[in-house]
Amino acid sequence: MNGASRSSRGLGGIFAVPLLIALASLVGLVAALLGDGAMDWISWLGLGLPVAAVAWAMRTRRR
Repeated sequence: MNGASRSSRGLGGIFAVPLLIALASLVGLVAALLGDGAMDWISWLGLGLPVAAVAWAMRTRRR
């Protein structure tokens, strides 16, 4: 991706992925606090997504 296309993205393009990660974390935290059983699985998924995103970003970043 060159500099021109990177700077031409709007706010939605810049903040879409961080917003999705934040929402998944929030859902995971609330699920962990409110229930057992299926809510445990939802909390694991919601709280595992940020960890997976960081691992993916570290693995695929340019050196």
